[in-house]
Amino acid sequence: MKITDFTNHPEVKQMIDGMKNDKVDQKQFSDILDSSGNQYVELVQEGGGILGVALIGYTFVLEQLGIRFFSLAGTSAGSINTMLLAGLGDISKRKSEKVIEVLVNKNLYDFVDGNDDSKDFIKALVEKAKRVKLIWKGWQIVDEIFDDLGLNPGDDFLNWLTKFLKDNGIKTMADLNAEFQKLPSDLVIREGVSRTLAGLEPRLAIIAADLTTETKVEFPGMCSLYWANPQKENPAIFVRASMSIPYFFSPLRISNIPQGPEAKKKWEELVSFKGNPPRESFLVDGGILSNFPIDVFHKCNTIPRMPTFGIRLGDNRNIANKITSPTSLFGAMFNSLRHLHDYDFILKNPDYHLLIEKIDIGDHDWLNFAITDAAKLDLFKRGAQAAERFLRKFNWLQYKEVRKQLITEGI
Repeated sequence: MKITDFTNHPEVKQMIDGMKNDKVDQKQFSDILDSSGNQYVELVQEGGGILGVALIGYTFVLEQLGIRFFSLAGTSAGSINTMLLAGLGDISKRKSEKVIEVLVNKNLYDFVDGNDDSKDFIKALVEKAKRVKLIWKGWQIVDEIFDDLGLNPGDDFLNWLTKFLKDNGIKTMADLNAEFQKLPSDLVIREGVSRTLAGLEPRLAIIAADLTTETKVEFPGMCSLYWANPQKENPAIFVRASMSIPYFFSPLRISNIPQGPEAKKKWEELVSFKGNPPRESFLVDGGILSNFPIDVFHKCNTIPRMPTFGIRLGDNRNIANKITSPTSLFGAMFNSLRHLHDYDFILKNPDYHLLIEKIDIGDHDWLNFAITDAAKLDLFKRGAQAAERFLRKFNWLQYKEVRKQLITEGI
């Protein structure tokens, strides 16, 4: 497939042209603008395995309507699109076309880089094989689970993302900061708004879970806990941690963690871990703690200068769980735990309902890394459709009034 199969697809073009004809691109979406009329927002993207392809359709349409991403956050699949966008540098530029190019040219099944037994088990799982076959295939991969704590080492993914960043001039965290954290020189506050640009700085947040210390980790903000010189580290590692689906991928192991009184003090201050720092940490998919970290850019008791848009992959809370077996019981417990923090935040901050859109992911399987080109295109279109729904209904002035009212009420 070609990039234009996505960007020039008749349905997608019709959506974009229709919104421009209806002057949706002239609506107010933020109080932060540049001289070209681009409006800046923060974006948080949910995790969801292969379903993350749909996120690209969402960001593509937003960019076509003049939205630019000032700060970016995500977990798992959301962290991948977050890093791809951040790795392309200048926040004033459209980037989704280049991300689509990556999608078109990559066979996502390459990320399944375990041995043949592991691949056979994953195939049986995705194809929903009968229980007897799953048990048989599962028995064949016991060694991988015990020896490596996962079916796939994740090396192909790490090498792929490292190459993408390197091709765009980024080898270290210092390189990424130098490119992504540049403020456009023509950035301004919307006329008539009594605020300034003071304190504005683009921010990146990749969420992972440190099982060693039971910590929700935010990279790069917590890098200094794990590395003596974090500015020299490869930022692809953060995403490798965030996307490490338990047992599907081996955990990311970080060794030679800084020790001593200063390191111990830092652990206590940043994450309330009061013991000695671990010498080695095991990090996995941040989705087990916060799959949709919509709270990451939240500022209490203030009306923001730009909104925090959130995009979810499906609606995980519209049908009650049916618990009929030990397997469904485990699934219900796991999903409850990984969504609890995010649902609780949204419940306590009802204004975020105005900021969040959900992508209808249809019958697509989040674990199907053997996804076809046709399925990629369908997910992309579903993301584009979600973007159109959101842009047409979002009202920045209304949102600010709701936020003002909540602050007045002390919520």
